[in-house]
Amino acid sequence: MRTLVLNAGYEPLTVVSFKRAMVLVMNEKASVIEHVEGDPVRAGRRSYDRPVVILLSRYVRIPSGRRVPVTRRGVLRRDDHRCGYCGRSAATIDHILPRSRGGVDSWENLVACCLRCNNLKSDRTPQEMGWELRLTPRPPRGSAWTVRGAERGDPRWEPYLALAA
Repeated sequence: MRTLVLNAGYEPLTVVSFKRAMVLVMNEKASVIEHVEGDPVRAGRRSYDRPVVILLSRYVRIPSGRRVPVTRRGVLRRDDHRCGYCGRSAATIDHILPRSRGGVDSWENLVACCLRCNNLKSDRTPQEMGWELRLTPRPPRGSAWTVRGAERGDPRWEPYLALAA
């Protein structure tokens, strides 16, 4: 079981384990906002609700410019597992400007790609192939991308993640 952690200003920060969430609550560094009905956690003489969403007591400053790291899984997720060239189901990624020609691993230079298009395109650019991209690759935005672990979230987190979008 995992718990969404909200900053004191209600913006989503991260997702932590149940155990870590309980430590924060027991040490009064956070309070439970949403919890699992019934089945409380007993610690000594106290009883605690099982946290789903917790709110930190003190504000934690977040460094500005928090960028989402570029990963294969992230590119596929951003493009909804659809090929950027033909729209079919994608299982791999492609460099728009090939690495052999100086292309880098960036959100703007990577696109989800099916095996057929990836093999056909090979070491060429889409312009050389006469192809057009179905979308303009951009870095992903929103709380589902900046809050680590939120992509496989609990439905009860949605109202809090929507506030940050």
